[in-house]
Amino acid sequence: MQLLDTINSPADLKTIGRDRLPALAEELRRMIVEVVSKNGGHLSASLGVVELTLAVHYVFNAPLDKIIWDVGHQAYAHKILTDRKDRFHTLRQHNGICGFTRISESPYDAFSSGHSSTSISAGLGIACAKRLKNDAAKVISIIGDGSLTGGVAFEGLNKAGDCLKEDIVVILNDNDMAIAHNVGSLSSFLSRKFSAKYLQNFRTELGDFLKSVPKFGDDIYQFAKRAEESFKTFITPGMLFEALNFEYFGPINGHRLPHLIDILENIKTLRKPVLLHVVTQKGKGYPPAEKNPVFFHGVGCFEVETGNSIKKPGRIPTYAEVFGEAMVRFAAKDERIIAVTAAMPEGTGLAEFAEKYPDRFFDVGIAEQHGVSFAAGMASEGFRPVVAIYSTFLQRAYDQILQDVCLDSLPVIFAIDRGGIVGEDGATHHGLFDFSYLRGIPNMTIMAPRNENELVRMMATAFSHNGPIALRYPRGAAIGVDLDENIQPVPIGQAEVLETGDDLLILAIGHGVSEAQKARELLVAHNIHPTLVDCRFVKPLDAELIVRLARKIPRIITVEDHMLHGGFGSAVLECLADHGINGCRIRRIGIQDTFVEHGPSKVLRSQYGIDAAAVVRAAESLVREPAMNTSHRGPA
Repeated sequence: MQLLDTINSPADLKTIGRDRLPALAEELRRMIVEVVSKNGGHLSASLGVVELTLAVHYVFNAPLDKIIWDVGHQAYAHKILTDRKDRFHTLRQHNGICGFTRISESPYDAFSSGHSSTSISAGLGIACAKRLKNDAAKVISIIGDGSLTGGVAFEGLNKAGDCLKEDIVVILNDNDMAIAHNVGSLSSFLSRKFSAKYLQNFRTELGDFLKSVPKFGDDIYQFAKRAEESFKTFITPGMLFEALNFEYFGPINGHRLPHLIDILENIKTLRKPVLLHVVTQKGKGYPPAEKNPVFFHGVGCFEVETGNSIKKPGRIPTYAEVFGEAMVRFAAKDERIIAVTAAMPEGTGLAEFAEKYPDRFFDVGIAEQHGVSFAAGMASEGFRPVVAIYSTFLQRAYDQILQDVCLDSLPVIFAIDRGGIVGEDGATHHGLFDFSYLRGIPNMTIMAPRNENELVRMMATAFSHNGPIALRYPRGAAIGVDLDENIQPVPIGQAEVLETGDDLLILAIGHGVSEAQKARELLVAHNIHPTLVDCRFVKPLDAELIVRLARKIPRIITVEDHMLHGGFGSAVLECLADHGINGCRIRRIGIQDTFVEHGPSKVLRSQYGIDAAAVVRAAESLVREPAMNTSHRGPA
């Protein structure tokens, strides 16, 4: 019988002797690797924090003590130890447990996460609330070194250090920094000494004594403090955090369980902002992930024995791959083209660009706001920066898009990857809001391709456009069409009629076009003949074409992989109203007013009613309705 079989909660964990915890860590790793190999997921970070997770739950008392995981994709061991072991095989599956922490999923998930750098601010808010309620429970925020590149993390640190009454422990999980053995050992030793309760008390008492010396007390105290800090600069990297009024300990080895537990036990007694710097190894315990932690950061299905990805035969390139290859080709002809990404060079397809044009590639880290303003600065100097960011993460830079780019109509190109349904990453990652949050900004142009050839053509359009422009495309495999040898830009605001018919008018955008094409084939088989238009642009719409067709065909369906509120369908309704088109029967296919959960994209599109079957149902409903009086449909 495995140790893991005996554990269903952190209370069970505390009954296990310390000497048996390393064996339990290995069992956790085996379970994580086995499940992620079948379901996909974020493997490297979760493997790296197994010992840290065990130590935190061994020392603290969740769910009374609140443990907040930044981003949440390193929380797999946490999920297994906190009442979800029997459901862990459903990780990221439809109706299964989420790949990130969710308040609604378990009382042990103190805060929902999915976007990075928020754990310190959330933890500080919880700590302040607990103080106001006279609740003595601890608050522990666990944040990765990558998440510290996000400015909001430092906003939280800044305020937390200013709130000396707040009882918060920040654990910095540093899984990228290489610390030399001698420095690491010395720092680990000093961390143990500095964290001991008696030494903390001694330092406090000594400080109070020095301050009490008549006349010169405060000067002596400040001198002693400066001397201590000067000494510590040689042995710890924590000066920044101590300048922010955190009590800093570390760096320590995050895989030495006895040491981790000891230092957490000592830190637990402190009632002030504390930062513990822990060094871990990404992919720890699984050799393929140790060798290639970037690949296993977010991975699909793979063979456990080899770590090789399981790929289907006849694989079609992804939209991100097509985008990345096109960026290299366009950049070879135009030295003004710059690539900017926010910690996702591989995910956005820019790895080859970074290799070929290192001086024209900028990874700004998890700092989307900075990335957009940075690109605006480059655009103001005559360059053509392409900001390649996932739709869900671009939300974080809304103010910079509006103020720094669009206000002065600077030619920044937004390559918005993962637009629409993204699948197993779920509610925090679906790109379902970009049409809405971009459409209302003056000077912004928004387009979405129906296939990879249109994607490359729209890139050509963007490079020739002298103003802000957004190109939005979905996650995963493209359609599989050939690319034109001679790429021609798509004229701004020009839609394309793909099929003609007199029974219905289907106006579609982006991925919605392929669903509409499938639906049209089914409808034609039932003697219903729609006109199908790829509108290409959400802004500006091809108003002349839409109005002309609406007058001729008053039954209209709009199709989009986006929220209905403020999206493409809303733009069409506004267009018809503005041109005095009345008397049309209209159905809008899109996401209703809800957050979409995780699951396979095909299943989600069916569940939320944005697939071909939904288009067919809407079409059949429209043609069954009696014709309306069309005498007031608008001016001829």
